[in-house]
Amino acid sequence: MSIDAAPANAPLDAPRRRELALALVAERGFVRVAELSRAFGVTTVTARADLDALERQGGIRRVHGGAVPLSSPLAAERPEREPSFEEALEASVEPKRLIGEHAASLVRSGQSIILDVGTTTLQIARALRARADLEDLVVFTNGLSIALELEAEIPRFTVVVTGGTLRPKQHSLVHPLAGSMLDEVHVDLAFIGCNGVDAAHGVTNANLPEASVKSLMMRAAARSIVVADGSKLGEVHLGRIAPIDAFDGLVTDAAAPTPIVAELLDAGLAVDFARDPRVDP
Repeated sequence: MSIDAAPANAPLDAPRRRELALALVAERGFVRVAELSRAFGVTTVTARADLDALERQGGIRRVHGGAVPLSSPLAAERPEREPSFEEALEASVEPKRLIGEHAASLVRSGQSIILDVGTTTLQIARALRARADLEDLVVFTNGLSIALELEAEIPRFTVVVTGGTLRPKQHSLVHPLAGSMLDEVHVDLAFIGCNGVDAAHGVTNANLPEASVKSLMMRAAARSIVVADGSKLGEVHLGRIAPIDAFDGLVTDAAAPTPIVAELLDAGLAVDFARDPRVDP
């Protein structure tokens, strides 16, 4: 059976959907969540739930964006742990760079901002450094890599590190103490990184202590922008940062999955696409 042969928009119950999904995965070797959503006339949330149920039953292996048979070499590629900062730095390099440049373009001289820890926010820091027009910028961060990136711009920029307990995996500062400073400040704009953006489950992160600090950062900001490349859209992770409606916008890349973007727009989230001016002038 091909994906096109699946009964699109048919009112199938969960057992029948999962039976068909299992057959599709076996036939094709890889099936995307968005394809199952369209084929069965359900939301991507439901399609992911079906695949998660099949994985628990031992029928398939979930991989990023969909599922593969257990026998597939791709089945070994799903990370069972939080990737390190250095590992994440090597993933989606160009989309993150474009997102960083787009996000940095939203910043104005004289503003105060928060840069959350992360490889995408590190790209924002690099793009801010490249903007010779920026003056008198105050940057709060819990990311040591970001603080070091911005150090060369002092005194043009004021760089404030939140303090807290060091997480070596991400070079981030978390509780205790990280929240103490955030309770005492109010900034113009916060850029929040994450591991997942989902219309139903909100913005999530793989690590609970970091998710907690991200939530506090949002409370300390007049506006909050989530930055995430397209691979993170539709993903759901352990720690919830905030619901979709708590954010003022999302900056993602042009390859973001159209069905998931539509769900986010329907949920009321403004979405900006970071595009390469050399390709999309």
